[in-house]
Amino acid sequence: MVRYAEPGTVEWVESGGGPLVAVPETVLPFWTGADGEETASDYDRACEVDGHVGLLPVGDATALVLGDEPASTAFLPDHGTFVRWCAGDSEDELLARVPAALHSAEWEPEVRWDVPGAVLLFDAAWPGADSPHTDHVRVVLEPGRYTVRAAQVRPGPETWLGLVQLRRLAHR
Repeated sequence: MVRYAEPGTVEWVESGGGPLVAVPETVLPFWTGADGEETASDYDRACEVDGHVGLLPVGDATALVLGDEPASTAFLPDHGTFVRWCAGDSEDELLARVPAALHSAEWEPEVRWDVPGAVLLFDAAWPGADSPHTDHVRVVLEPGRYTVRAAQVRPGPETWLGLVQLRRLAHR
């Protein structure tokens, strides 16, 4: 985990150049990363996601792929949002602009994600079984169905960030 500010403030995950993936802990052993033996590994499938987010089946659950570019990414639980650092002079400046960015974002169409509980965010190239020993962030989510929406926002002249917001749907 990369830390740009005071320890414990925000934990950022970086990839080696490909997408990041949020895999439910219950199915981590089923994510093969780039080591898949089939014609298309899980990493290859993640790289084929077109756009800022996509869903891929893993075991009996679904992983959320954060596509587009390999930006440093953190999860801000107060906003239910993955923040992707595309450009900005400092972490403090970037994080200070998140509330305004969430308000002004032009969101892409939503996807629905069924989540069995906590997920690990890590480089899609790594096998899920190895992810706890790599650069990762554990995101605690209540089990249930979420809407996921994404946007690219430039809340300042030198600040550009990606947003992937999770919103839990109410039980019916």
